Amino acid sequence: MADQPQAGDLSWKLSSHPVTLVTFLGFRTASLLVYILGLWFTQNFVLVFIITVVLLAVDFYYLKNIAGRRLVGLRWWNEVNPSTGESQWVFESSDPETRQINATDRRFFWLALYAQPALWIVMGVVAIIKLLSFMATPLWLTLVGEFIGLLPISIPSLRAVVIALVLTVTNTLAFSRCDKFSQASNFASTAFNAGGIGGRVATGMLSRLWPF
Repeated sequence: MADQPQAGDLSWKLSSHPVTLVTFLGFRTASLLVYILGLWFTQNFVLVFIITVVLLAVDFYYLKNIAGRRLVGLRWWNEVNPSTGESQWVFESSDPETRQINATDRRFFWLALYAQPALWIVMGVVAIIKLLSFMATPLWLTLVGEFIGLLPISIPSLRAVVIALVLTVTNTLAFSRCDKFSQASNFASTAFNAGGIGGRVATGMLSRLWPF
C-alpha cells in the first residue's frame, strides 16, 4: 500500500489553494519553456522574444499580487514618500494567529521563487557560450555551442535573459525581505502585546524601514 502524502509534501493535492498553486507554477515555467523550446516550432525569434517577455510580465504580476498573498500570506509594493521623494518598499503579511499557512504551499512557493532566477542565470551563461562559439573562438567552445545548439543565440536572446533576471530577482528579493519583515513584526507584536496598540504601532514602523 502506497504511503499517504504528508503535510508539506510537494503534491498539489495537499494545497489549500490548488488553482492558485497550479497557475503560479504554470506561469513560472511557461516563460522558460517558450524561451528554450520556441525555436523548435518557429524560426521567428522576435515572436519567441515577445511571448517570453509577456509571460514574464504576467508571472511577475501574478506572483506579486495574487500567489504571494494566497499561498504564503505575503504581499509587497513600492511607494514614493511625498515629503522626501524617496522610493520605499512596503511589506504586508497575514496574522499568524488568524491564518495558518499550508506547509505544501509554502514549500512550492519558496522553491519556485528561488529556482526560476537560478535557471535564467543558466540560460544567460548558455547564451553567452553560444555567442562566443560563433566568434572564431577555440574548438572546445565551438563544440559546446554545437552540443547546446537547440537553444536560441543572438543579442535578443541575451536581452530576454536580462529582462527575466530583472523581473524574477526583484520578486525574489522583495518576498525574501517581506518574509524577514513578517518574522520581525510578529516578534515585535509579541513583545508589545500582540493585537494591542503597541503591536500595531511596531508593525507600522517596521513596514517603513526598508527603503528601495
